[in-house]
Amino acid sequence: MPELPEVETIVRHLRPVLVGRMIRGVDLRWPRTLVTPTAEDFQEQLLGQQILALSRRAKYIVIHLARRYLLVHLRMSGDLFVRNQGQAPGLHDRLIVTLSEGVDLVFNDPRKFGRIWLVADPDTVFADLGPEPFSDVFTAAWLFAALHARRRQLKPLLLDQTFLAGLGNIYADEALHRARLHPLRWSNTVEEGEAALLWQAIRTVLQEGIRRNGASIDWVYRGGEFQNHFRVYGRTGQPCPVCQTPIERLVVGQRGTHICPNCQKKM
Repeated sequence: MPELPEVETIVRHLRPVLVGRMIRGVDLRWPRTLVTPTAEDFQEQLLGQQILALSRRAKYIVIHLARRYLLVHLRMSGDLFVRNQGQAPGLHDRLIVTLSEGVDLVFNDPRKFGRIWLVADPDTVFADLGPEPFSDVFTAAWLFAALHARRRQLKPLLLDQTFLAGLGNIYADEALHRARLHPLRWSNTVEEGEAALLWQAIRTVLQEGIRRNGASIDWVYRGGEFQNHFRVYGRTGQPCPVCQTPIERLVVGQRGTHICPNCQKKM
């Protein structure tokens, strides 16, 4: 699933191409992609609108229109891209939005898990999300207090979007390794200094992921190279870059998880 750096990369690539264009046509090819409104209202409310801006909230792409917001969550296999008009629809194209100046905005999703919303207020969708990792709210002090306000294993908690928005499997593994914390450690046992290391590690891995255009580990990720710089994720049996101990793979909360058993001792 695309995580914060991959979604941020897509937004940055689309922004200069989309901003200012007008919506001329709407072809919803798989209606279940749409959460709200109805398919009929969706087309009526989109037609004639201008794209004013693009942003990201957690793992959502936010397209700011003159009236309303178009929200896209890629989920497991979704992709959002622009192509020249006149091309035949792809097998997995779920939505094609015809834009001014000869281009289409295409949502392609082989596994059909991705979802789209058209809403007047994006907070109706985002209300339960935790803070952004780069926001002023997310501080080392906030993280320490939030960890101690719960008694949960660290990795499942970090993946909980109501706790912290945008972090996923790859970047949670990488951050926990940098902070030398075991993914099964109970959150309320993390000391203040350890929380500060984890806070810095989360920001560092996300910043590096964005700088390298995300990680290309599936057909949906385009052009990223962060996978060439993983410390633990997907490196089972390979040496830890810190201590040379072979990386191990665990299953935590039904998610494949990678650790160095020497650097990340379970307490």
